[in-house]
Amino acid sequence: MKKTITLGHGSGGKLSHKLIREVFMKYFENDILLKQTDSAILPAIKNKQLAMTTDAYVVNPIFFPGGDIGKLAVCGTINDLAVSGAVPLYLTASFIIEEGFHINDLIKIVQSMAREAHLAGIKIVAGDTKVVNHGQCDKIYITTTGLGELQTKYSSISTGDNIKSGDAILINGAIASHGMAILSARENLTIDGSIHTDCAALNHLIQSLLSAGIEINFMRDATRGGIATILAEVAHTTGLGIEIEEEAIPIHDPVLGLCEILGFDPLYVANEGKVIMVVPDDQKEKAMQLMQQHPEGEQAALIGQITTDHPGAVILNTVIGGQSVLGLLSGEQLPRIC
Repeated sequence: MKKTITLGHGSGGKLSHKLIREVFMKYFENDILLKQTDSAILPAIKNKQLAMTTDAYVVNPIFFPGGDIGKLAVCGTINDLAVSGAVPLYLTASFIIEEGFHINDLIKIVQSMAREAHLAGIKIVAGDTKVVNHGQCDKIYITTTGLGELQTKYSSISTGDNIKSGDAILINGAIASHGMAILSARENLTIDGSIHTDCAALNHLIQSLLSAGIEINFMRDATRGGIATILAEVAHTTGLGIEIEEEAIPIHDPVLGLCEILGFDPLYVANEGKVIMVVPDDQKEKAMQLMQQHPEGEQAALIGQITTDHPGAVILNTVIGGQSVLGLLSGEQLPRIC
């Protein structure tokens, strides 16, 4: 096989078939994909709603501490389904690859995707590859679409219609690691301590709570805009107030230190393995214990509550005893973090 991508790899001819066979089919192999039909024919899902999501990934750099664009694409799509209460089942992946891109780098990315799909228990069942002239894209872009099944009783989780005053707000671990890992890799920053992306698939963690009967009134993965933007959206759409305790929000010291040096507010920095979860107050302890049984939830924390005070606003109770209002992210703090 050639060492770099050529325009011929996107022509639909011999090189295209060789690329599909020796890279994508090799690592994504499953009974559905091997049929090589124009549409993936999936097993029927009875008495269940379908959940579907799609997203594009253009992160720069494509390799970063703890992950790469392939892991990001698979985990991000899985999480979009999982936080809706759905069980992710299938994924499709579309690749736009720049002429001259190294085949070995492509293989690393595809292997990463295959590994994350296997760990999450899903199949990558269809895809597409396009090759563009050198300079017409930045190395590689990936677009994924995910399909899952959703029990009707969970259909309100993504809307937040069941959120009520007194509910507890939980997070499954430390914030801002992904955004700062991307920034440190992009700018070749050297700091004390290691900063790695938090990128991870959360479907097993979330399903363990649902299977245990936890009444989850709302979930959202806190990606671009960070946890502050998600909470501001919840306050705005529900008309209820939110109070968050700054001291309770977990964050790794190196991440906090880099944020302080560069002037970033970690509450607005992107995450790729964090879920904001709203549960009834009487279920918060059980929900926390269940999350802490998973590697992705070991640092789970209770960070706030829903209230009828200051409707439509998010109030942060600071570590120094003051208060501040958290709104939506203004502008773009960290471009191309996903």
